[in-house]
Amino acid sequence: MKYGIGNYFSLPNEIFLLGLSSGELAVYSFLKRCENRKTHQCWPSYRTIGQAVRMSENTVRKYTLCLEERGLISTEPTEITTRAGQKRNGNLLYTLRPIQEVIDEHYDRQLDQLELVAARQRTTAAQAGT
Repeated sequence: MKYGIGNYFSLPNEIFLLGLSSGELAVYSFLKRCENRKTHQCWPSYRTIGQAVRMSENTVRKYTLCLEERGLISTEPTEITTRAGQKRNGNLLYTLRPIQEVIDEHYDRQLDQLELVAARQRTTAAQAGT
């Protein structure tokens, strides 16, 4: 099988700093593959993603929610109109956030967590000293 020059996609190196599970990484990678490079959006179905990464639709849904909670993607419901004129739910519209924003937020959360731990340690030390 011969592949054309444009038959690849880029995955940012920073994605490996976030501690994603293999399932999260697989779903994110497929969304990255599908995304429009100008709008950073795509709308594959859970079924399409699942077939590509060999997961059930429910598992894809779970990892999609995880990616959304981590701030890597946002999702919006879409609507389609059938030929008969009926409105139906469409696939989710995925927007992939710029990786640098995601990394910055990740480090901010880690810093907040460290400051909280330090404050607790100071409180414990102060109580022990009284």
